[in-house]
Amino acid sequence: MTKPELTLREKQPRFRGLESGHRACQGCGEALAARLVMEAAGPDVMVANATGCLEVFTTPWPQSAWRVPWMHSLFENGAAIASGMEAALKAKGKNTKVLAFGGDGATYDIGLQALSGMLERHHNVLYVCYDNEAYMNTGIQRSSSTPHAAATTTSPAGKERMGKRHLKKDMLSIIAAHHIPFSASASVAYPADLQRKVRYAMGIEGPTFLVVHSPCPLGWKHDSDATIEVARRAVECGLFPLVEIERGAITNIMPIRAPRPVRDYLELQGRFAHLFKKDDTRAIEELDHLQALADHNIDTYGLRGDGDDPVDTAGIAMVGRGGPLVGRR
Repeated sequence: MTKPELTLREKQPRFRGLESGHRACQGCGEALAARLVMEAAGPDVMVANATGCLEVFTTPWPQSAWRVPWMHSLFENGAAIASGMEAALKAKGKNTKVLAFGGDGATYDIGLQALSGMLERHHNVLYVCYDNEAYMNTGIQRSSSTPHAAATTTSPAGKERMGKRHLKKDMLSIIAAHHIPFSASASVAYPADLQRKVRYAMGIEGPTFLVVHSPCPLGWKHDSDATIEVARRAVECGLFPLVEIERGAITNIMPIRAPRPVRDYLELQGRFAHLFKKDDTRAIEELDHLQALADHNIDTYGLRGDGDDPVDTAGIAMVGRGGPLVGRR
């Protein structure tokens, strides 16, 4: 074994809070996201996990893939359960960090009230939303996180409409309005960036929030081996900007070195197949609309890179898992 390989092996994370052997679908972005979060968080944590795919595929009774104290909550009260866990630990004088996990259904929709309360009460909890943009566990129904024009079982594409008619909820802005110490977006396509944000949040006293873009091969209808490529294109086209916000102010962004056309991202997914029908003026209009949304994000957050940057969308993607972080911020 060569010296570089030995060095990389030595730097691999030694603790895995989410173990292999769970029942996730092949290519599941959520499983990868949770694995990366738990590696960065370390062993001294407790997890409150709202109902959803992550809860179901990691805990088929009597088995569990979790190696840390873990509690199942309902869709609507994951943040409330985490708040109670944090208060109990504080009363006992323990410094164990509480993590709350939920999908977009449990975060953007059903659990939003409890999440807002947790943030307002300033509980020392890191809330992580694994955003696969629909209610995947119950049949691929649309959520408020589902992108405009995406086809789901409750927003089908057909003669009357071209998929979902509403815009994806700007959850990060809603969270930022609570003026919490730290909130950010991340993607499974950029593991070094994701884990850096987790480590930063873990060191903060008070509520923190992370939304992780987590492609779902089953719901998005893409090949299981294309998960990372799909996730990367979402960032590169501007539809899922990677930003950091501290007490309501944007403090950091991941620049896009060479913005992609939105169609490069959409064409890999069957949920947008109706937008690529020939001679369909409605499809052309929707593609133009989605491109306008991406362009708006790029302009609003100032995402256009200037030259080669070691931490832009092309530079940071080259960082090896477990290896040194290039251009650490």
